[in-house]
Amino acid sequence: MERVDLMPPSGGDDVMERADAYAAAPLLNCLLREVAHPLPEPGVYRLPGVDRLLRVRGTRRPAEPEVRAGGRWHRIGHAELVKLVAEELRRHTGRSNHELPAEMIDSRDAVAALLAARARATPPADPYLRSEQSLVTGHPHHPAPKARGGGPTASWLPYAPEAHARFPLVLLGVRADTVVEEGDASALDILGDAPPGYRLLPAHPWQLDLVDLADAFADGRLVRLGTTAFDAWPTAAIRTLYAPGADLFLKFSLDVRITNDIRRLWRHDLVRLRGTDSAVTAAFAAIPGPAAWIGDRGYRTARFAYEELAVLVRDGLRGHLLPGATPLLAAGLVEGFAGSPLPHAADPMAWWEAYLAAVVPPALAAFADHGVVLEAHLQNTLVAVDASGTPVQALFRDAEGVKLLPEVSRAAGWERLVYCLIVNHLTEVAAALVEHHPGLDPWPAARRALTRPGLPETAALLASPTLPGKTNLLLRWTGADGAEARYRPLPNPLAG
Repeated sequence: MERVDLMPPSGGDDVMERADAYAAAPLLNCLLREVAHPLPEPGVYRLPGVDRLLRVRGTRRPAEPEVRAGGRWHRIGHAELVKLVAEELRRHTGRSNHELPAEMIDSRDAVAALLAARARATPPADPYLRSEQSLVTGHPHHPAPKARGGGPTASWLPYAPEAHARFPLVLLGVRADTVVEEGDASALDILGDAPPGYRLLPAHPWQLDLVDLADAFADGRLVRLGTTAFDAWPTAAIRTLYAPGADLFLKFSLDVRITNDIRRLWRHDLVRLRGTDSAVTAAFAAIPGPAAWIGDRGYRTARFAYEELAVLVRDGLRGHLLPGATPLLAAGLVEGFAGSPLPHAADPMAWWEAYLAAVVPPALAAFADHGVVLEAHLQNTLVAVDASGTPVQALFRDAEGVKLLPEVSRAAGWERLVYCLIVNHLTEVAAALVEHHPGLDPWPAARRALTRPGLPETAALLASPTLPGKTNLLLRWTGADGAEARYRPLPNPLAG
């Protein structure tokens, strides 16, 4: 597989060129997956709506787009690519959309700001945090993975994981008679002291800038209590922060569209949280092997700002990790970061087989034996490695994304699992591994790992010519809800 370097040598326009390349790659992935028609010549596609030929270099991260006109190939930058995509989608769908092209430009501008900030920042010493804060490209099949709501850079950059941010949490006191709490949120009480008649509630400083709580502060329902004595680190999810000293994850609302959704902790998700987390916790207690579920213990909020101020309390890492193991974000392994074991595996096939053995069996067992559909994509999976960098354990997270049978049909649950685990996750890790270790064929080992007697869906999966690919570009263009996943068939590398 040809490797395309998105980081050209430094020069006067280095940041701008790199931002164009980073922003173009996922947009091109979407366009090629969802709309374009491949032609026999490698890297050449027909855009049926505008009836133009498009040529790209590379496969996993397409680069250097060119359009055929006047008998010649013409290189186009990110701005021209956005215009081309918008015109293609207008003709393809018969609908206009002025919001998404603006998000694509915002995403590219955000990448430029992140690259400049990373050049000045010191990466965390902890390899786990480095993996969480490595996602400059982000979702490899989203048209605007780094869009930050269109706000000025100064409003979001101080809180960006990709800029190696760390910052204290704002501490609020919420009048006790207005507090809503479910599950175990007691860990919040160790973050500071609340005055009599109030309960402690941490807040994300960016969220406080986004919502109007002036009336609640004016009438005493809310009081400011300063900030935490420690910094928290934003993870890849942006609104989920990790406090290493307390070994605690906290997930907040952010009234900003990031990828497909406004990232607020919605009431309907919060009220089902305890049931979902309990079901997954019980499943993992019964699943053999070291795989772990990082549980969502509970949440606390204010009745008058139920969604806006909600804080979800998530388990830390230490109680779940095997002794001596180092957790790493799966998405970070795909993106790359200093200290990643993936490019340095002495025996890449053995590394891949160990990866599959850690990740695949618990995800299949959760579905087959317990009716739990994990959202086992790259950003919700941690893979712990031993001192040699070999995978030894998988840790899964985020009850909000979990589906339970029969809340969803078995067929819909299986399709979602296949998309998250295989299309979004394993195919990306496999491609990154092959990029660093040319000649490796990852799919026979993957076929073996996905063979599970007693689960008829796996036999059908290995025989199917296609896999379900989520259509994020068309989903956003047509204004569908982010939870309403729509799929188109992709070639199945497992078949045969």
